[in-house]
Amino acid sequence: MFGPFRLTNPLSGGLLWKIPWRLSSHQKYRHRNRLRAVDSVVSTLDRALARQGESMKKMDRWKVEMPTEQEMLPKDKYTVFDRKVKRYRKGIHKVPKWTKVSQRLNPPGF
Repeated sequence: MFGPFRLTNPLSGGLLWKIPWRLSSHQKYRHRNRLRAVDSVVSTLDRALARQGESMKKMDRWKVEMPTEQEMLPKDKYTVFDRKVKRYRKGIHKVPKWTKVSQRLNPPGF
């Protein structure tokens, strides 16, 4: 197409938004801080409920099932299970909304 709105070479083909195949050290640092922030919110709510002598089923289930950031292996912190990928793991930053959704559990053995 000719004129002022013609496509340039970089825009005409290929992936426009490229995602690196691994996390940078800064992304890992912020991800660990997000995990710790979630852990602190859970512990604060648990202590507040315990002080009032109450409990919540979802809170108890979270504490039993979900590991804290300290208990997680680096493999589980930075990658998630994906059955479509060659070695069944992909970087957590490839998951949509990975900064908003908690991905802490993976199938055993993967």
